[in-house]
Amino acid sequence: MVDRTLDTSGLRCPMPLLKTKLELNGMSPGEKLEVIATDAGSARDIPAFLALSRHRLVNSSETDGQYCFVIECGG
Repeated sequence: MVDRTLDTSGLRCPMPLLKTKLELNGMSPGEKLEVIATDAGSARDIPAFLALSRHRLVNSSETDGQYCFVIECGG
């Protein structure tokens, strides 16, 4: 179960990552954000950003060129 969904389909790097950061900034700790992206760079950029942040990658998947990330907002 996610609290918000951010669809960045069709956007090119670095926009999916920037929009993800902005969305997380407006969320409360513990809330979950689902990010949908079609840019292959997102598969690298979003997990790399999360590894350096207070947020946690709960799940990630790729199906037919669509990348999906579930992120828990950190405190």
